[in-house]
Amino acid sequence: MPEGTGVRRAQAQRTRNGVLAAASAAFVDQGVQAPIRDIAERAGVGVGTIYRHFPTRADLVTAVYRHQIDTCAALAPRLLEESASPFSALSQWSNAFVDFLVTKHGLGAALGSGDPGLENLHALMLDTLVPACATLLDACVAADEVDPEITAYTLMRAIGNLCITGPDYDRVDAGRMVAVLLAGCRR
Repeated sequence: MPEGTGVRRAQAQRTRNGVLAAASAAFVDQGVQAPIRDIAERAGVGVGTIYRHFPTRADLVTAVYRHQIDTCAALAPRLLEESASPFSALSQWSNAFVDFLVTKHGLGAALGSGDPGLENLHALMLDTLVPACATLLDACVAADEVDPEITAYTLMRAIGNLCITGPDYDRVDAGRMVAVLLAGCRR
């Protein structure tokens, strides 16, 4: 491969990563319908650059959340290794999952929009995050810290329901309620 090709690929990857970071921040502030021009401005690129990397809004939304889902999933084994107990790892991971859910303004509406480009995003979340949570729960069960009848999907669904924020219920409230839920899961 010619030397210039590697440099161009590295620059393209940096640009792509910058766009993903800018889009992620814009989605937190404005929801998934944030204007592309706002995302381009945050990333320091032109609108055409965004469309070159992500031809549709669904492509951009999927790429942002795929990265965040993968990051959340990768956290589970690291926390198991670093934490004082499996339950501590589960609690820390649940906090990260709460952050992931609470900052997804407009994602629920986007998932229900019928946009074929977003259809697989929910499945991706489940296929990636349920096994990560299951790993933590299995370790908790093996350590006799959590009721063995609790499944990863059920726990994640309960956490998800507790993370539906509104005018009188924010991230802090959701975090408190998830802590109560996890306390109720203990043996």
